[in-house]
Amino acid sequence: MSLDAAPPLRRARSTSRSRSPMLALTSAAITSKVIKRLEGLTHLEMLGVTSIPEDDTEDIPSSNVSDTEREKDDDEALEAERLVLVVDEHEVTPQPAMDARKEKKKVDWEVPRKLLHSSIGFFTLYLYVTEGDVSKVVLTLWSSLCIIVPADVFRLRWPTFERLYERLLGFLMRESEKKSTNGVIWYILGVNFALQFYPRDVATVAILILSWADTAASTIGRLYGPSSPRLPSSIPLLPPPLSSLPLLSHLRLPLAPRKSVAGFMAASFTGTCIAIAFWAWIAPMRFGGKELVWSFEKGVTGSGTLSGWLGLSIVGLVAGLISGVAEAMDLGSLDDNLTLPIVSGGCILGFLKFASWIGSIWT
Repeated sequence: MSLDAAPPLRRARSTSRSRSPMLALTSAAITSKVIKRLEGLTHLEMLGVTSIPEDDTEDIPSSNVSDTEREKDDDEALEAERLVLVVDEHEVTPQPAMDARKEKKKVDWEVPRKLLHSSIGFFTLYLYVTEGDVSKVVLTLWSSLCIIVPADVFRLRWPTFERLYERLLGFLMRESEKKSTNGVIWYILGVNFALQFYPRDVATVAILILSWADTAASTIGRLYGPSSPRLPSSIPLLPPPLSSLPLLSHLRLPLAPRKSVAGFMAASFTGTCIAIAFWAWIAPMRFGGKELVWSFEKGVTGSGTLSGWLGLSIVGLVAGLISGVAEAMDLGSLDDNLTLPIVSGGCILGFLKFASWIGSIWT
Protein backbone atom coordinates (compact mmCIF):
# COMPACT_ATOMS: atom_id res chain seq x y z
CA MET A 1 0.00 0.00 0.00
CA SER A 2 1.51 3.29 -1.12
CA LEU A 3 1.77 6.33 1.00
CA ASP A 4 -0.26 8.31 -1.51
CA ALA A 5 -3.21 6.00 -1.08
CA ALA A 6 -3.05 6.00 2.68
CA PRO A 7 -6.00 7.69 4.38
CA PRO A 8 -5.29 11.09 5.83
CA LEU A 9 -4.24 10.91 9.42
CA ARG A 10 -6.27 12.84 11.99
CA ARG A 11 -4.44 15.62 13.67
CA ALA A 12 -3.37 14.55 17.11
CA ARG A 13 -5.25 16.27 19.86
CA SER A 14 -3.14 18.74 21.70
CA THR A 15 -3.53 19.45 25.33
CA SER A 16 -2.84 23.13 24.64
CA ARG A 17 -5.70 23.66 22.24
CA SER A 18 -8.37 26.31 22.97
CA ARG A 19 -11.42 25.51 24.99
CA SER A 20 -14.29 23.78 23.29
CA PRO A 21 -17.26 25.88 22.15
CA MET A 22 -19.58 24.18 24.64
CA LEU A 23 -17.25 24.92 27.55
CA ALA A 24 -16.92 28.50 26.48
CA LEU A 25 -20.66 28.97 26.22
CA THR A 26 -21.44 27.38 29.54
CA SER A 27 -18.81 29.21 31.58
CA ALA A 28 -17.27 32.46 30.41
CA ALA A 29 -19.85 33.30 27.76
CA ILE A 30 -22.83 32.72 30.02
CA THR A 31 -21.18 34.52 32.90
CA SER A 32 -20.31 37.41 30.64
CA LYS A 33 -23.90 37.66 29.42
CA VAL A 34 -25.23 37.68 32.94
CA ILE A 35 -22.72 40.31 34.05
CA LYS A 36 -23.74 42.44 31.09
CA ARG A 37 -27.33 42.29 32.23
CA LEU A 38 -26.25 43.44 35.66
CA GLU A 39 -24.18 46.35 34.38
CA GLY A 40 -25.52 49.70 35.42
CA LEU A 41 -26.68 48.47 38.82
CA THR A 42 -24.97 50.45 41.52
CA HIS A 43 -24.76 47.57 43.94
CA LEU A 44 -22.33 45.75 41.65
CA GLU A 45 -20.01 48.73 41.71
CA MET A 46 -20.15 48.74 45.48
CA LEU A 47 -19.18 45.08 45.54
CA GLY A 48 -16.15 45.80 43.37
CA VAL A 49 -17.10 43.59 40.44
CA THR A 50 -14.65 43.90 37.59
CA SER A 51 -15.66 43.38 34.02
CA ILE A 52 -14.87 40.03 32.55
CA PRO A 53 -13.14 40.20 29.18
CA GLU A 54 -15.00 38.64 26.38
CA ASP A 55 -13.43 35.44 25.20
CA ASP A 56 -12.67 35.23 21.52
CA THR A 57 -14.47 31.94 21.39
CA GLU A 58 -17.78 33.61 22.20
CA ASP A 59 -18.53 34.35 18.58
CA ILE A 60 -18.41 30.82 17.27
CA PRO A 61 -19.40 29.99 13.72
CA SER A 62 -22.66 28.20 13.46
CA SER A 63 -21.00 25.31 11.69
CA ASN A 64 -19.10 24.33 14.84
CA VAL A 65 -22.25 24.01 17.01
CA SER A 66 -25.18 21.74 16.26
CA ASP A 67 -28.81 22.82 16.67
CA THR A 68 -29.23 20.57 19.69
CA GLU A 69 -26.17 22.03 21.38
CA ARG A 70 -27.34 25.56 20.55
CA GLU A 71 -30.75 24.93 22.14
CA LYS A 72 -29.05 23.44 25.18
CA ASP A 73 -26.81 26.50 25.43
CA ASP A 74 -29.83 28.81 25.30
CA ASP A 75 -31.54 26.86 28.08
CA GLU A 76 -28.39 26.97 30.19
CA ALA A 77 -28.09 30.72 29.61
CA LEU A 78 -31.63 31.27 30.77
CA GLU A 79 -31.06 29.05 33.78
CA ALA A 80 -27.89 30.91 34.65
CA GLU A 81 -29.81 34.19 34.79
CA ARG A 82 -31.98 32.75 37.52
CA LEU A 83 -29.08 31.54 39.62
CA VAL A 84 -27.27 33.50 42.30
CA LEU A 85 -23.88 34.77 41.20
CA VAL A 86 -21.18 34.68 43.81
CA VAL A 87 -18.79 37.54 43.11
CA ASP A 88 -16.01 38.38 45.56
CA GLU A 89 -17.74 36.27 48.21
CA HIS A 90 -20.92 38.39 47.85
CA GLU A 91 -24.22 37.09 46.51
CA VAL A 92 -25.81 39.10 43.73
CA THR A 93 -29.23 37.96 42.55
CA PRO A 94 -30.31 39.30 39.16
CA GLN A 95 -33.98 40.26 39.16
CA PRO A 96 -36.25 41.59 36.46
CA ALA A 97 -37.13 45.24 36.50
CA MET A 98 -40.67 44.41 37.60
CA ASP A 99 -39.38 42.68 40.72
CA ALA A 100 -37.23 45.68 41.63
CA ARG A 101 -40.27 47.78 42.44
CA LYS A 102 -42.86 46.32 44.76
CA GLU A 103 -46.26 46.31 43.21
CA LYS A 104 -49.05 47.51 45.41
CA LYS A 105 -51.48 44.82 46.35
CA LYS A 106 -54.73 45.23 44.50
CA VAL A 107 -57.42 46.50 46.83
CA ASP A 108 -60.84 44.90 46.69
CA TRP A 109 -63.21 47.78 47.43
CA GLU A 110 -66.27 45.50 47.58
CA VAL A 111 -68.40 48.17 45.90
CA PRO A 112 -71.61 46.11 45.47
CA ARG A 113 -71.43 44.89 49.05
CA LYS A 114 -70.84 48.37 50.46
CA LEU A 115 -73.67 49.84 48.39
CA LEU A 116 -76.06 47.24 49.82
CA HIS A 117 -74.62 47.79 53.29
CA SER A 118 -75.12 51.55 53.12
CA SER A 119 -78.57 51.37 51.55
CA ILE A 120 -79.91 49.67 54.69
CA GLY A 121 -79.27 52.91 56.58
CA PHE A 122 -81.37 54.99 54.19
CA PHE A 123 -84.15 52.40 54.29
CA THR A 124 -84.05 52.51 58.10
CA LEU A 125 -84.39 56.30 58.10
CA TYR A 126 -87.32 56.05 55.71
CA LEU A 127 -89.14 53.62 58.00
CA TYR A 128 -88.39 55.81 61.02
CA VAL A 129 -89.58 59.06 59.47
CA THR A 130 -92.72 57.52 57.97
CA GLU A 131 -93.56 56.08 61.41
CA GLY A 132 -93.43 52.50 60.17
CA ASP A 133 -94.56 49.71 62.44
CA VAL A 134 -91.42 48.26 64.03
CA SER A 135 -93.14 44.96 64.86
CA LYS A 136 -93.90 44.40 61.17
CA VAL A 137 -90.31 45.14 60.23
CA VAL A 138 -89.02 42.65 62.81
CA LEU A 139 -91.50 40.02 61.61
CA THR A 140 -90.44 40.55 58.00
CA LEU A 141 -86.78 40.12 58.90
CA TRP A 142 -87.46 36.94 60.88
CA SER A 143 -89.45 35.57 57.94
CA SER A 144 -86.60 36.31 55.55
CA LEU A 145 -84.31 34.18 57.69
CA CYS A 146 -86.61 31.21 57.03
CA ILE A 147 -85.44 31.41 53.41
CA ILE A 148 -81.86 32.68 53.81
CA VAL A 149 -80.75 30.14 56.44
CA PRO A 150 -81.85 26.97 54.55
CA ALA A 151 -80.34 28.36 51.34
CA ASP A 152 -77.06 28.93 53.17
CA VAL A 153 -77.10 25.38 54.53
CA PHE A 154 -77.66 23.98 51.04
CA ARG A 155 -74.85 26.18 49.72
CA LEU A 156 -72.36 24.77 52.22
CA ARG A 157 -73.41 21.14 51.65
CA TRP A 158 -74.07 20.79 47.92
CA PRO A 159 -71.42 22.02 45.47
CA THR A 160 -73.91 22.25 42.60
CA PHE A 161 -76.17 24.60 44.54
CA GLU A 162 -73.09 26.46 45.79
CA ARG A 163 -72.01 27.25 42.23
CA LEU A 164 -75.50 28.49 41.35
CA TYR A 165 -75.74 30.54 44.55
CA GLU A 166 -72.37 32.22 44.06
CA ARG A 167 -73.10 32.86 40.40
CA LEU A 168 -76.17 34.87 41.42
CA LEU A 169 -75.11 36.42 44.74
CA GLY A 170 -71.38 35.83 44.95
CA PHE A 171 -70.59 39.47 44.11
CA LEU A 172 -72.10 40.45 47.48
CA MET A 173 -69.99 37.99 49.46
CA ARG A 174 -66.45 38.12 50.74
CA GLU A 175 -64.03 35.31 50.02
CA SER A 176 -64.03 34.38 53.71
CA GLU A 177 -67.81 33.99 53.66
CA LYS A 178 -67.87 31.52 50.79
CA LYS A 179 -66.86 28.69 53.11
CA SER A 180 -68.71 29.93 56.19
CA THR A 181 -72.04 31.43 57.26
CA ASN A 182 -73.31 34.27 55.11
CA GLY A 183 -72.87 37.69 56.72
CA VAL A 184 -76.45 38.64 55.85
CA ILE A 185 -77.69 36.24 58.53
CA TRP A 186 -75.62 37.98 61.22
CA TYR A 187 -76.72 41.36 59.88
CA ILE A 188 -80.41 40.52 60.28
CA LEU A 189 -79.87 39.05 63.75
CA GLY A 190 -78.03 42.18 64.91
CA VAL A 191 -80.68 44.52 63.50
CA ASN A 192 -83.55 42.51 65.01
CA PHE A 193 -81.88 42.46 68.42
CA ALA A 194 -81.52 46.25 68.39
CA LEU A 195 -85.13 46.80 67.25
CA GLN A 196 -86.58 44.48 69.88
CA PHE A 197 -84.54 45.37 72.96
CA TYR A 198 -83.53 49.04 72.54
CA PRO A 199 -85.65 52.20 72.38
CA ARG A 200 -86.55 53.26 68.85
CA ASP A 201 -84.14 56.17 68.62
CA VAL A 202 -81.20 54.25 70.11
CA ALA A 203 -81.93 51.24 67.88
CA THR A 204 -82.01 53.48 64.81
CA VAL A 205 -78.66 55.05 65.70
CA ALA A 206 -77.17 51.57 66.26
CA ILE A 207 -78.37 50.41 62.82
CA LEU A 208 -77.00 53.57 61.18
CA ILE A 209 -73.63 52.94 62.85
CA LEU A 210 -73.67 49.41 61.45
CA SER A 211 -74.63 50.66 58.00
CA TRP A 212 -72.46 53.76 57.64
CA ALA A 213 -69.73 53.80 60.30
CA ASP A 214 -68.67 50.25 59.49
CA THR A 215 -68.58 51.10 55.77
CA ALA A 216 -66.53 54.24 56.42
CA ALA A 217 -64.06 52.34 58.58
CA SER A 218 -63.64 49.64 55.94
CA THR A 219 -63.19 52.13 53.08
CA ILE A 220 -60.78 54.48 54.85
CA GLY A 221 -58.94 51.54 56.38
CA ARG A 222 -58.30 50.02 52.96
CA LEU A 223 -57.28 53.39 51.54
CA TYR A 224 -54.99 54.67 54.30
CA GLY A 225 -54.56 51.61 56.52
CA PRO A 226 -51.22 50.47 55.02
CA SER A 227 -49.62 53.82 55.89
CA SER A 228 -51.46 54.23 59.19
CA PRO A 229 -50.32 52.88 62.58
CA ARG A 230 -52.03 49.78 63.92
CA LEU A 231 -54.27 49.83 66.94
CA PRO A 232 -52.94 48.17 70.12
CA SER A 233 -53.92 44.58 70.78
CA SER A 234 -56.08 45.63 73.73
CA ILE A 235 -57.15 48.65 75.74
CA PRO A 236 -57.94 48.86 79.49
CA LEU A 237 -61.57 48.93 80.51
CA LEU A 238 -60.88 51.09 83.56
CA PRO A 239 -59.16 54.49 83.94
CA PRO A 240 -55.36 54.50 84.48
CA PRO A 241 -55.37 54.65 88.30
CA LEU A 242 -57.55 51.55 88.53
CA SER A 243 -56.14 49.69 85.51
CA SER A 244 -52.68 49.63 87.10
CA LEU A 245 -53.87 47.63 90.10
CA PRO A 246 -52.78 43.96 90.00
CA LEU A 247 -56.30 42.57 90.35
CA LEU A 248 -57.75 44.89 87.68
CA SER A 249 -54.89 45.00 85.18
CA HIS A 250 -56.29 42.01 83.30
CA LEU A 251 -59.59 43.77 82.53
CA ARG A 252 -58.79 44.76 78.99
CA LEU A 253 -60.83 44.96 75.81
CA PRO A 254 -59.29 42.97 72.91
CA LEU A 255 -58.96 44.71 69.55
CA ALA A 256 -58.57 43.07 66.18
CA PRO A 257 -54.89 43.08 65.08
CA ARG A 258 -55.71 44.06 61.49
CA LYS A 259 -57.46 47.31 62.48
CA SER A 260 -55.73 50.62 61.80
CA VAL A 261 -55.90 54.04 63.39
CA ALA A 262 -57.27 55.43 60.12
CA GLY A 263 -60.23 53.05 60.16
CA PHE A 264 -60.85 53.73 63.85
CA MET A 265 -60.90 57.49 63.26
CA ALA A 266 -63.27 57.08 60.31
CA ALA A 267 -65.70 54.99 62.35
CA SER A 268 -65.54 57.42 65.29
CA PHE A 269 -66.08 60.50 63.12
CA THR A 270 -68.98 58.88 61.26
CA GLY A 271 -70.58 57.73 64.51
CA THR A 272 -70.36 61.26 65.91
CA CYS A 273 -71.99 62.74 62.82
CA ILE A 274 -74.74 60.11 62.90
CA ALA A 275 -75.66 60.77 66.54
CA ILE A 276 -75.63 64.57 66.25
CA ALA A 277 -77.53 64.72 62.96
CA PHE A 278 -80.11 62.13 64.00
CA TRP A 279 -81.04 63.54 67.42
CA ALA A 280 -80.87 67.16 66.23
CA TRP A 281 -83.10 66.94 63.13
CA ILE A 282 -84.45 63.46 62.36
CA ALA A 283 -85.50 62.04 65.73
CA PRO A 284 -88.23 64.67 66.41
CA MET A 285 -89.98 63.72 63.14
CA ARG A 286 -91.38 60.46 64.56
CA PHE A 287 -94.50 60.94 66.67
CA GLY A 288 -93.38 64.45 67.56
CA GLY A 289 -90.43 63.14 69.58
CA LYS A 290 -92.58 61.30 72.14
CA GLU A 291 -90.49 58.08 72.05
CA LEU A 292 -87.08 59.67 72.46
CA VAL A 293 -84.55 58.78 75.13
CA TRP A 294 -82.78 62.07 74.42
CA SER A 295 -84.28 65.29 73.09
CA PHE A 296 -82.77 68.68 72.33
CA GLU A 297 -84.95 70.60 74.79
CA LYS A 298 -85.14 68.13 77.68
CA GLY A 299 -81.86 66.24 77.29
CA VAL A 300 -81.94 62.73 78.71
CA THR A 301 -85.53 61.81 79.44
CA GLY A 302 -86.39 61.91 83.13
CA SER A 303 -83.43 63.97 84.30
CA GLY A 304 -83.03 66.96 82.01
CA THR A 305 -79.26 66.48 81.78
CA LEU A 306 -77.17 66.94 78.63
CA SER A 307 -79.69 69.18 76.90
CA GLY A 308 -79.01 71.70 74.13
CA TRP A 309 -76.03 71.80 71.82
CA LEU A 310 -73.54 71.17 74.60
CA GLY A 311 -75.31 68.03 75.69
CA LEU A 312 -75.76 66.87 72.11
CA SER A 313 -72.06 67.41 71.45
CA ILE A 314 -71.18 65.25 74.44
CA VAL A 315 -73.62 62.55 73.36
CA GLY A 316 -72.21 62.69 69.82
CA LEU A 317 -68.58 62.39 70.96
CA VAL A 318 -69.40 59.46 73.24
CA ALA A 319 -71.39 57.76 70.45
CA GLY A 320 -68.46 58.28 68.07
CA LEU A 321 -65.97 56.77 70.50
CA ILE A 322 -68.29 53.83 71.08
CA SER A 323 -68.61 53.36 67.30
CA GLY A 324 -64.86 53.25 66.78
CA VAL A 325 -64.23 50.84 69.65
CA ALA A 326 -67.17 48.58 68.75
CA GLU A 327 -66.01 48.39 65.14
CA ALA A 328 -62.45 47.52 66.15
CA MET A 329 -63.34 44.95 68.81
CA ASP A 330 -62.10 41.39 68.44
CA LEU A 331 -64.71 39.00 69.83
CA GLY A 332 -63.29 35.84 68.35
CA SER A 333 -65.43 34.16 65.70
CA LEU A 334 -68.42 36.49 66.21
CA ASP A 335 -69.28 38.48 63.10
CA ASP A 336 -69.14 42.26 63.41
CA ASN A 337 -72.52 42.54 61.65
CA LEU A 338 -73.94 40.91 64.78
CA THR A 339 -71.81 42.54 67.46
CA LEU A 340 -71.62 46.12 66.14
CA PRO A 341 -75.32 47.12 66.53
CA ILE A 342 -75.67 45.20 69.79
CA VAL A 343 -72.52 46.64 71.42
CA SER A 344 -72.90 50.18 70.09
CA GLY A 345 -76.61 50.42 70.91
CA GLY A 346 -76.14 48.90 74.35
CA CYS A 347 -73.24 51.20 75.25
CA ILE A 348 -75.04 54.34 74.02
CA LEU A 349 -78.15 53.40 75.98
CA GLY A 350 -76.01 52.62 79.02
CA PHE A 351 -74.31 56.01 78.79
CA LEU A 352 -77.66 57.82 78.57
CA LYS A 353 -79.00 55.86 81.55
CA PHE A 354 -75.84 56.66 83.50
CA ALA A 355 -76.19 60.36 82.64
CA SER A 356 -79.83 60.26 83.75
CA TRP A 357 -78.82 58.68 87.06
CA ILE A 358 -76.11 61.29 87.63
CA GLY A 359 -78.59 64.04 86.81
CA SER A 360 -81.18 62.71 89.21
CA ILE A 361 -78.63 62.61 92.03
CA TRP A 362 -77.32 66.07 91.21
CA THR A 363 -80.74 67.63 91.30
